[in-house]
Amino acid sequence: MRRSILACGLLLAFAGMATAATAATTGTEKSSSTSTSTTTTAATTTARNALSPSEVREAKAWRRHIRRFRADTRHWLTVMHGRPPANVSRTLAARSLPRLRQLARRWSHRAHRAWWHAKHPPELQDWLCIHRYEGSWSDSGSPYWGGLQMDLSFQATYAGWLLRHKGTAENWSPLEQIWAAVRGARVRGFSPWPNTARFCGVY
Repeated sequence: MRRSILACGLLLAFAGMATAATAATTGTEKSSSTSTSTTTTAATTTARNALSPSEVREAKAWRRHIRRFRADTRHWLTVMHGRPPANVSRTLAARSLPRLRQLARRWSHRAHRAWWHAKHPPELQDWLCIHRYEGSWSDSGSPYWGGLQMDLSFQATYAGWLLRHKGTAENWSPLEQIWAAVRGARVRGFSPWPNTARFCGVY
């Protein structure tokens, strides 16, 4: 009787071990199959997104154009506002060719608009008239500097960034000097140039 019970127990133990081994083998096969499927999908996607050598060269060219347009836009905005705009740098490495072309067109338009506005400050002819009565754009004589004869207080108030980074007004471009005057005139009118503005009929 005891021998029969012992034999039954051994048979049950062997059966359990066989079942566990089968389950483990099946799980390993499923995991291996899933991993292979994922790897294959990733490889297919990478191959699909891969660029030919000519497309790689084209992408590099578009990135160069975009960087140049961004730099031009930044320059002209700095001229108009007297300080650089907030830096918004975005990577271009992962952009597709259609997206790069679109960005290049967009930044080209922005750069052109910024250039046009910078070249046409408000009352430009009036400022040029005042300049003719004031001094040279490179005039470095204290207590007034530049082509519109701005004193240090005026420069610090309406072109502080330029004063700190470029020095006094004779070191600025004529457009930067005019835009500083424009910012001052929005607050004070033409009162800082009472005589020459009167000669030009604007005060």
